[in-house]
Amino acid sequence: MSRTQFLRRLAPALTLTIVLAACGGAADEDDTATDDAVEQSDDDTSDDETDADTEASDEQADASEDGGATFPVTVIHDGGEVTLDEAPDTIVSLSPTGTEILFAIGAGDQVVAVDSFSYFPEEAPVTDLSAFDPNVEAILAYEPDLVIASGDSNDLVAGLEAVDVPVLLYGAANDFETAFAQFRALGDATGNDAGSVVEQIEADLQAAADSVEVEPGLTYFHELSPDLFSATSATFIGEIYGLFDMVNIADEADADASGYPQLSAEYIVDADPDWVFLADTICCEVTPETFGQREAFTTMTAVEQGRVVGLSDDTTSRWGPRMVDFAEAVAAALAG
Repeated sequence: MSRTQFLRRLAPALTLTIVLAACGGAADEDDTATDDAVEQSDDDTSDDETDADTEASDEQADASEDGGATFPVTVIHDGGEVTLDEAPDTIVSLSPTGTEILFAIGAGDQVVAVDSFSYFPEEAPVTDLSAFDPNVEAILAYEPDLVIASGDSNDLVAGLEAVDVPVLLYGAANDFETAFAQFRALGDATGNDAGSVVEQIEADLQAAADSVEVEPGLTYFHELSPDLFSATSATFIGEIYGLFDMVNIADEADADASGYPQLSAEYIVDADPDWVFLADTICCEVTPETFGQREAFTTMTAVEQGRVVGLSDDTTSRWGPRMVDFAEAVAAALAG
């Protein structure tokens, strides 16, 4: 499997666009998602326009902080900014992580169609729409007044803007801060409260970290695919393990700073990590048993001590609400 094929296979699981990350890919650091801050227009005129603008700005900051901004609202996204005059009634999501976030913040009733990889939560209206090869005509069949996507393939944005359908692009989040900014931005865009959801996720992540006492400095290898692609500490995936003060063996192998290096078996054996976490159990049917049966790995410490753990490809690759499931799975493994 080539690096390009690997990244394309993993991307759907990560989208809003980790096109390069755990089950996904390396997101460009310039592809950061929106900050909480959004700008709101003020149609009211007054004798003192400066004071009016200041007041509107303050109100918008409060709305963004709490989630669920008032309208009209201008939301910043990876492609620039979009002004929405009112809360959208018909949303099409071409991003699995975006879909999960929308439902988590209470916008599920506004979602009329999602792409073929957006199969969580169960009530998501899955269609055959493609996030990789979007078809503007097929999307317009659902009469959306807002589209969420992870990238601008096939001139998606231009095609939809030509018929006055706004598009919000959100790429992969490589850290919690960026992920939570995306939650808040989507809350603002849909008129929903994302702030309380973010606070709960933060509390749950901390609870997972506090639930187990771990010796600091334990090393680990996170396997994205059987051909030994991994994720470094400079990714959302690595930040989850950072909650437990673990050391990532892939960090020193990331020569091009992609965040997703391909390691060699010799490198992994030489590093001899304390733990191995498998994020290819669904896509590639890898299990702790089959991992341990690979000729090069039979004598690894993690294999001999039963410290090879199978994880869900999806929860380890999406930085939405199920990041808590990822952290809790790691905590459970470490607790024995």
